[in-house]
Amino acid sequence: MTKVIYNPALANIEETNATNATFDIAPLHAGYGNTLGNSLRRVLLSSIEGAAIVAFRIEGASHEFTTIPGVKEDVIDIMLNIKNIRLKAFSDEPVEVRLEKKGAGPVTAADIKTTADVEVINPGQIICNIDDPKKSILIDFVVESGRGYQSIEDSSTKRIHSDMIAVDAIFSPVLRVRYKVESTRVGQETNLDKLLLSIETDGSITPRQAFEEAAAILVNQYTALAGSTVVDATPALGQALSSEKNELNTPVEELNLTARTANALINNDIRTVHDLVTLSEQDLRELKGFGSKALDEVNEKLAELEL
Repeated sequence: MTKVIYNPALANIEETNATNATFDIAPLHAGYGNTLGNSLRRVLLSSIEGAAIVAFRIEGASHEFTTIPGVKEDVIDIMLNIKNIRLKAFSDEPVEVRLEKKGAGPVTAADIKTTADVEVINPGQIICNIDDPKKSILIDFVVESGRGYQSIEDSSTKRIHSDMIAVDAIFSPVLRVRYKVESTRVGQETNLDKLLLSIETDGSITPRQAFEEAAAILVNQYTALAGSTVVDATPALGQALSSEKNELNTPVEELNLTARTANALINNDIRTVHDLVTLSEQDLRELKGFGSKALDEVNEKLAELEL
């Protein structure tokens, strides 16, 4: 058993649609499936940058505990609907946008007059319904970018217009994260983990972008704590330094090794180049019937293959 802690590999990404994907991370050191899965899940749900409405103003409504003539919903209901509007912001500063609608019918997020700094992700989101065909409604919004959750008290303190109604904001573009840990093996290594991480976003960011941002955040956090200590990065177990899959799948019988060396590898269930490159030199030395001459022969052959 090797003492090396190998780096993980992103073995596969299964994309169901633009907002759902499952990431197959394997192989992992024993026990690292839960370690990475829990860390990534917490960061994905709490720390990915997104945008949200933090304040709004409806013409004719001075506070949230009121109604608007000709509009079916009261201001509280409208506020709850506003919190469901998903946005993408392209500015680090607060952005103001406006909605104007006249005539009976539903008022949706598609009626918001966006700018180059704001994009509406779910234009079908209902904001309210106008009952009176002669009635019009005007709503101003303030959109901000941020991470995690901002309470209504913080939104109220930071609002740029005192006559606006502040709302609590969920900036996270990640809606759901689930993970599952399974057992896997590579060559002689049988006590390994495979992490299946499923991510669902609101469409303002792709699952892959969210995944990579979460991983980068964790890298920065741990790097800040590591000090001057450096651990050599080891290629992921089972990942050849060459990208040629045909070479990895080559049977050991086709490597032109001596019969003694080839038989020793096969008897230890090492049947392909892929199986061979997953083992360290110490692992090879510990194989039954595998001596120093066989080790030298294998090293020479792998050098020829640039592996």
